[in-house]
This record gives sequence, structure tokens and C-alpha cells, in this order.
Amino acid sequence: MPARRGLRALKAWRYVGIYGPELMICIGTVRIGPARQAFWALWDRGSSLLYERTVLGRGTVRLEPGRARVADGRVELDIELDETDGIETICPSGGSYAWTRKQGGIRAHGAIAIDGRLRPLDARAVIDDSAGYHERSVSWRWSAGVGAADDGRLVAWNLVSGINDPPHDSERTIWVDGEASEVGPNTFADDLAGIGFAEGGELRFQSEAERVHSDNMGLVRSAYRQPFGTFTGRLPGGIDLSHGFGVMEQHDVRW
Repeated sequence: MPARRGLRALKAWRYVGIYGPELMICIGTVRIGPARQAFWALWDRGSSLLYERTVLGRGTVRLEPGRARVADGRVELDIELDETDGIETICPSGGSYAWTRKQGGIRAHGAIAIDGRLRPLDARAVIDDSAGYHERSVSWRWSAGVGAADDGRLVAWNLVSGINDPPHDSERTIWVDGEASEVGPNTFADDLAGIGFAEGGELRFQSEAERVHSDNMGLVRSAYRQPFGTFTGRLPGGIDLSHGFGVMEQHDVRW
């Protein structure tokens, strides 16, 4: 995709979220025109400690197809990602468009080190690749997670309101044992405590730790919060969750 389309600069990002009962991790790189930013966070549920960093440029984050690495002081990550084709869609954004590809419930495996203590990792992940010529001001709410149904089927989800969310051919997706299905529009609670579905059903969210980041760089301003936590409730199709792990997100940006 060209760096500009008319007066709109290209915005693009890759986000890897790995969610499990012991650790939850997010790693990302962002591009807004010529500017670059990278971030990572690790929520250790056993010790109730959150490690994180956000930097201009790419810092110590290395994301490539099939692999995510971070080497940043107290935390080192080297994770292999069993990537798939995922789902892709192109959605309108004002008078322009945005592309996105989502992969849900893929295996993430490797090792992490916290303060020199090595720990194996074998969990499931959601990957978000997005690029587009978005409107000047955008506000969205988003959720990604993995879990299992009461009947043992593996589930994952990518849910959103405010971006890439037309009534049809949106990025809203639920995966059940690896099979992807689009769901109707989502309704997010103002406090990010839950998500309702047009088809019926609701996810309830219990926050455990939260990433919060704000930038004001003149032409670009961003206010962002993303809590890690657990999910309960029912997905469309009458799928009752046995357990769920993941994130909620609220992002208001002028770019």
C-alpha cells in the first residue's frame, strides 16, 4: 500500500496477543506516516506483576512472520507463532479504506525470561495485522481473547466497534475449533465490563491489570487503555464459556 492516498497517510500495525492462565502478553509495532512506535507488555498472573514498555522507533521489539522477540532488560521473549491464513477484509474509512487480517486461537510457543528466570510458554494467540488510510479522528473499542466452551471446544474472538465494523464483511470474528465465523455488530459497555452481541449472548469481563498510554505530538494525539483479564458468558450460537483470557481496549486517536 502506498505511503499516502491523497491527503491521508498510511497507518499500519501488527499486534500479537498471547493469553493464558499463567501469563498474558502483547507485542506490537505501529506506523503512522513516517513515525514508528513499538510496545510490549507482560502480565504475570501468579506474581500479580505487570511489565511493559512503549518506545518511539522499534526499540527491542522484533516482529516477523512466525516469530516475536523482545529483549528489554528484565524481560526477554522468543516466541514462535504457528500462523495461518486468518480472515481478511477491506472496510470503508470515510472516503477511503482500511485492510485488516486477523488470526484467532493460533499456537504460540517458546520461552520467556523474567529477571533471568527461564519459563516455557505454550499458549494461544490472536494476531492483528492492519493497514489503512483512516479518517483523521477515530475512536474504537476492541476485544481479543481465547478460551474454551463448556463442551471442550476451543474458541477465540476478535470483536470491535468503531473501526472495520460495517454490518457485513467486518473484522468481527469468532473461531470455534479453528473455524471462523463473522458475527453481527457488538455493543461494548462504557466501562469495558462486557460485550453484547446482536445475535444474543454476552461476554462479561473482569479486569486484572491495565496498560494505559497517552501521546500528544501536535498533529497526532492518542489516548489508549487496554486491560488484561478474564471472560465469562455466552458467545453467539449458544456457546457457553468454560473460561476465557484476553484483553479489552479503548482507543481515541487523532492522526
